[in-house]
Amino acid sequence: MSASTEQGPPARTGAVEVHNLRIELVRDGTDVVDGIVIEVFAGEVLGLVGESGSGKTTVGMALMGYCRPGGHVVGGDVLIDGHDVRTMPSGELRRLRGGTVAYIPQDPGTALNPALRIGRQLSEMLEAHQGSASEQERDARVREALEEVALPPTDEFLKRYPHQLSGGQQQRVAIAMAFACRPHVIVCDEPTTGLDVTTQARVLQTIRELCQNHRVAALYVSHDLAVVAELADKVAVMYAGRIVERGSREVIFSTPRHPYTRRLLRAVPDLEGKRPIEGIPGHAPLPGSRPQGCFFEPRCLHAVARCREAFPEAVQYEPGHWVCCYRADETPQDGPVLAPGRVETAASAGEVVLAAEHLDARYQKRQTLFDVNLSVARNECLALVGESGSGKTTLARCISGLHHDYTGTVKLGESTLAHRARQRSAEARQRIQYIFQNPYASLNPRRTIGQTIARQLALFDHNGKGDRHQRVEQCLERVALSAKAADRYPDQLSGGERQRVAIARALAAEPSVLVCDEITSALDVSVQAAIVELLGELRKQTGLSILFITHNLALIRTIADRVSVMTGGRIVETGPINEVFEAPKADYTKQLLANTPTIEAALGRDDRAG
Repeated sequence: MSASTEQGPPARTGAVEVHNLRIELVRDGTDVVDGIVIEVFAGEVLGLVGESGSGKTTVGMALMGYCRPGGHVVGGDVLIDGHDVRTMPSGELRRLRGGTVAYIPQDPGTALNPALRIGRQLSEMLEAHQGSASEQERDARVREALEEVALPPTDEFLKRYPHQLSGGQQQRVAIAMAFACRPHVIVCDEPTTGLDVTTQARVLQTIRELCQNHRVAALYVSHDLAVVAELADKVAVMYAGRIVERGSREVIFSTPRHPYTRRLLRAVPDLEGKRPIEGIPGHAPLPGSRPQGCFFEPRCLHAVARCREAFPEAVQYEPGHWVCCYRADETPQDGPVLAPGRVETAASAGEVVLAAEHLDARYQKRQTLFDVNLSVARNECLALVGESGSGKTTLARCISGLHHDYTGTVKLGESTLAHRARQRSAEARQRIQYIFQNPYASLNPRRTIGQTIARQLALFDHNGKGDRHQRVEQCLERVALSAKAADRYPDQLSGGERQRVAIARALAAEPSVLVCDEITSALDVSVQAAIVELLGELRKQTGLSILFITHNLALIRTIADRVSVMTGGRIVETGPINEVFEAPKADYTKQLLANTPTIEAALGRDDRAG
């Protein structure tokens, strides 16, 4: 395959053209991102993927002429419809934002004004960018924008406040606001992170249809490669502030050449359970601590001496397929990226450790659980899945004693547990440990990691005080964290590291059951894979039982033995993971499986279309 080195700026034909963008920290000139080259045409979606901290959002913000505090653009071109965003006067830049270039945030709950009704917020957006329109014209456009995102254009809905909407409805309102002014370019910053698969499917379909119908060029920032495979036309892969590979969706997902891209794909869970997931050891370097050569070299299985000397230039292997790797000609020879493999799950021992029997729960006078029955055996992982509001977390909190307004029975072995955690015995509290979705919120920011784990040991350590410092180090070692982490505070760790600390704290109690509540929902695929691998190893070592709550069906195929499916506060199907996935009986289960995005399915559709 002949290869050519990238020379000069690309032809100026796209709605979005970025060439050699460089953003530095003001304080010391350290580059945050550098050498960024992307091009997006009208009606196209470019997926920008990579681990957290790679610079994806920084690039997206640059399309709107915005830099986070402490950073500034020092080089390159950022052209929107041929106009350089970097040289625009402030007034023109204000008109650009929201008008020509729109933004869909990751968390619409914080982006929407809680004090303003939905209709008012949409109307104000139109007034700011289409001031010449009459009030009647704005009202008609507001209702049209809601209809485009499958929301009711009624007076009743327009009068609602953001807190009166579900998460999916809030996200669709944010999409309606973004498309209301008919922008030419839209930046989507992880807009489906944390959404259940049903809501996610609706949101993705809405974005896809609006981009196609109105010829909008979209930059879709995400760490979810399966979502990008479903939505994007082209993909750019970022690592440590550089784009290391870019090309068509088909090329990137079928025949990637950069080792980082290939490792990312191997970390994506497979809904069909035909291959295991693999984490990526190590961490991406931070700005200011990046090596002289290829930034991925310390984590790369293909690295040679040359990789440590200088960062490789982008080389074109097929039309539009650019790779920054000295050994890109060789990496495809290491086997297919999505190679089939056998996913192993531990067999259930049969002895029930935890059971919930005939649970009916209420929350603020509204019944949320209806006659729920569930059991977890020793050394078993039971997955609990369902869309948002199905009752998964309420059930988990009843089991853990964090929600007490319920009738029915929760048993630990043969013992019936009190409804409130504080009324349960110390042994019962020790044997059931809860790991929350957001580790940053569940870890005390004023305590070091070592102090947090030591406190757990003090509460539940039956072996006496002993060498508490050594025990803390052992707990960290079990979750693959360095002993140095003991002296750090939560805000000094990455999201994946904080989640490992939360697991270490739970394991310090030596529990029989771990209740994991959406613990991987906001993590990169590589970190998610590492957490799942860790839980699998812990089960083998300790015989631990796990109740794994998630809306990611592909993920549970790699970790769970059985699955229970919830909707509307009821469990509608339970069974061995392979049976439920391959021959689901409940219509709701079939719907969940159909709505789950997978790389294999996206590429299969391309093959059939071709």
